[in-house]
Amino acid sequence: MKKITFIIILFLFSQISAQQKITVWPKGEMPNSKGLKLNTIEEKEGRITQIQEAELFAFLPAKEERKPMAVIVIPGGGYRHLTYDLGGYSYAKWLNTLGISAFVLNYRLPTSPDLKQREIGPLQDIQAAIKLIRKNAVQYGISPDQIGVLGTSAGGHLAAMVSNISTDYTELKGDWQTISTVPNFAILVSPVIDLGEFAHKGSRDNLLGENASQQKISEYSMQNRVTEKTPPTILFHAQNDNAVPVINSMLYYEAMIKNKVKGALFIFPKGEHSIGITNKTELTDNWKKVCADWLKTISNK
Repeated sequence: MKKITFIIILFLFSQISAQQKITVWPKGEMPNSKGLKLNTIEEKEGRITQIQEAELFAFLPAKEERKPMAVIVIPGGGYRHLTYDLGGYSYAKWLNTLGISAFVLNYRLPTSPDLKQREIGPLQDIQAAIKLIRKNAVQYGISPDQIGVLGTSAGGHLAAMVSNISTDYTELKGDWQTISTVPNFAILVSPVIDLGEFAHKGSRDNLLGENASQQKISEYSMQNRVTEKTPPTILFHAQNDNAVPVINSMLYYEAMIKNKVKGALFIFPKGEHSIGITNKTELTDNWKKVCADWLKTISNK
């Protein structure tokens, strides 16, 4: 009986250590807050609609298998909720099988009543997360120069934002100011990119408000923000995606070509808005192998 108990304790410890919870902001330094005290609201298992402040969940491979690369996984949810399990933990566990450290980010949603300026709240959180992981890279056994982002759906929009908006909105002082907020590479899966004609309306309204100006819509349509400094990016989308039209990825990749940004775009005939770790067709499921091979080319540079 004692032996069984010991095994259970070991198992629980390994699970806890594999999913270490990290507070993103140093105490008292979270910007863009009205100071409200909010409870975490989980509308159903695996889907959060409100959090107090940003959190990271670390998934680290065994030290013997750990590569220098790390990826921050940004869940989607239309900027209304966070699909942290299906759109977060599942990707993190897959990345671990490649020897890549993963950190799932639960960010403040723009619909939060605590935010002073809704559209930059999520961006501030991912920027701070990148700074935090780079600052503590040695502790995690990774390289500060091999930190990427993987975003799905609206999380893909946030991944594109942090890839292209170099202005530091974190307001962190001291040695934090010397740490870049821009990732070294990006993986965008069924991403929201355009907030105009081809927008996912829910994502646009939740991020910018229902009466956003054309100027604001253009500013936050990420195909308009790509420059030669945009990090290498790979995109995956399904042609039959009825939630986020495939032209979102096409517009982004076109902007990448114009600005000579290295990367690739893969469009699958099927997959709808659910390209993930488990897919309905073998062809669509190949995105994982393609992505893994692409990451090898990134890590070799």
